[in-house]
Amino acid sequence: MTIPRISSPLALFGLAGALVVALIVGSLAASGPPEVGPLEPVHAAPAERLQTVELKWGQTFGEVLEGANIGWSDQNSLLLAFREQANPRSMKDGTRITLRWFQEVEELRGIDVTLSADETVRLLRDEAGWSSDVVRTPIVVDTLLISGSIEYTLSDAITELGDLSGTTWGDRVEIVDKLDKVFQWQVDFSRQVQKGDTYRFTMEREVRPDGSMRSGHLIAAEFVNSGMPYRAIWFDPNKDGVGTFYDEDGKSVRRAFLMKPIPLSRISSGYSNARLHPVHNFVRAHRGVDFAAPVGTPIEATSDGVIIFADYKGELGNLIELRAPNGWVSRYGHMKSFARGIRVGSRVKQGQIVGYVGTTGAVTGPHVHYELRRNGAALDPLSIKLPAGDPVPTSDWGRWALEAEERLLLLETLPGPPIFRAAEDVTPDSLANVSDSSGD
Repeated sequence: MTIPRISSPLALFGLAGALVVALIVGSLAASGPPEVGPLEPVHAAPAERLQTVELKWGQTFGEVLEGANIGWSDQNSLLLAFREQANPRSMKDGTRITLRWFQEVEELRGIDVTLSADETVRLLRDEAGWSSDVVRTPIVVDTLLISGSIEYTLSDAITELGDLSGTTWGDRVEIVDKLDKVFQWQVDFSRQVQKGDTYRFTMEREVRPDGSMRSGHLIAAEFVNSGMPYRAIWFDPNKDGVGTFYDEDGKSVRRAFLMKPIPLSRISSGYSNARLHPVHNFVRAHRGVDFAAPVGTPIEATSDGVIIFADYKGELGNLIELRAPNGWVSRYGHMKSFARGIRVGSRVKQGQIVGYVGTTGAVTGPHVHYELRRNGAALDPLSIKLPAGDPVPTSDWGRWALEAEERLLLLETLPGPPIFRAAEDVTPDSLANVSDSSGD
């Protein structure tokens, strides 16, 4: 029999070590995986301490820095760095200023000044003193697809809609305003809306991380009033980003004049040949329409044109007269004040703010007195046939047809009545004379 020879003590140790390892592995395999208890949470102190203040009325940025016990040298450097991005004199009360302090030592690390929801000036300490940069709020682009029905008003339906719970109250109010501006020539949302009316729309938005909307515009919208559907499709013939709205047939839904100078406002007194004057208490003609609104509410020009009068005028108080093409003149009375830059000779665009609701002249409450005249004759703004906007240009008909189809298909993904493609049977030439410029 041959007896194995162990050449050295290390070899003997290797055999013994292997035997021990085998025994340990076998023991672990038999007993299963080891139990591990819960780990204690580790709390790490924040790297900095934040101190947020809001600029008070009449307070300056420098006073905020001084109140935070920041040294004179740092104050000067901070103001110089801030001026590279913005003017500290233009900071409004309520501006949020966040001071960022080192946690371990009482030393200023940086300052964030929120100029707007989209821009923040960030001031950081560096080797040379202080540097500045503008931090822009990131956004994502999405598309809203919303539908619903009316119980009381369009405003209530939109602002209380559960599908819009992730949006801010102000954004929901803005959506209502956009719908009112699009459909104002077809539906008076302050008087004609019925219970059971329905709406649906798609809107492209730029959304901030907090859910608020930087911007947004309707792509397609529909409102069904007492069974009658009205639709509007956005199209940009000039490719300048402005665009306008057309119906399914390519006719403009807009008119040369807005229906009212204040969106979603209440009519307090209509056009009449014989009205009991609320101040003088005798009967006389009322050649306009009064729209009631709180003092300071913006008043919009109802058309493009040139300001031909902007001054105080007797019972009408602060009055603006706006001349539009083809003999049209609109008048806006009882204003609290005129908008900045509004004076005789100023050119304004439809929808531009020209003044603010007030109580100047002979009034019993805040409102704007609105008149519409043609060639000197007063007309009822709510009953006349207003000049129509231009239809889709003939040269853009092919692109319009493709884009309109896409936007209508998107609208049809929402509940609502079927949309018939009448536009397929309409030619651009048939729309060339759709605009009625007579207005009478």
